[in-house]
Amino acid sequence: MSYDAVFFDLGGVLVELRSIREGYALFIDRLAAEHDLPSDALDRWKSALGDYFRGREGTEYRTAREGYRVATRELFDGSPPPESTWRETFEAASEETARPVDGAVEAIHAVASEDTHVGVVSDIDTDRAHGLLDQFGVAGCFDAVTTSEAVGYTKPDPRMYDTALDTWGGDPADAVMVGDRYEHDVAGAVDAGLDAVAFGPDARGPKATYEISDFRKLPDIVRGTR
Repeated sequence: MSYDAVFFDLGGVLVELRSIREGYALFIDRLAAEHDLPSDALDRWKSALGDYFRGREGTEYRTAREGYRVATRELFDGSPPPESTWRETFEAASEETARPVDGAVEAIHAVASEDTHVGVVSDIDTDRAHGLLDQFGVAGCFDAVTTSEAVGYTKPDPRMYDTALDTWGGDPADAVMVGDRYEHDVAGAVDAGLDAVAFGPDARGPKATYEISDFRKLPDIVRGTR
């Protein structure tokens, strides 16, 4: 079958997760050079960030923006430099290292060239989502962006998928979700009535409608010509 709508996760689907981690490391390297931080600064920062995210209740969303603030404050024992300065360093490092997943940009352009609604459904801060779409030159391909910051919850909470579907206005049976995590992206989408494309090994499972490791296969799935 062909699909009238396709929804994409961002981390691990559009943007390489490794490149995000590289951005964290570059940020801490630059902070350390400016402020003589200890050699374990990156580990301390990541540990504080992890604690922040693990402290959430259920599927309630906690913004990465606040997490970076908490982790940086912890790194400086509660007395960090002005946020305007370290935030600029963080954003520059993130932009320099961010890389798209191989083939993702081309697949998005191919899908967007069809008469298909193209959307984002991602556990991400809204400004970061739009920044990545702009950076990779695909912002104009998307009809709507649904983020956990805007909805207030993370996948697989059905409110994420319901919001994206309501924005589109179509039947969930005519839509497909592309994601790299099984419980959040694949099972969550299928439970909401969509089909799901499992991208990569961590997304595979019994509820996956399709499994791919190469984005060149995605346009044919959406067109129904696979």
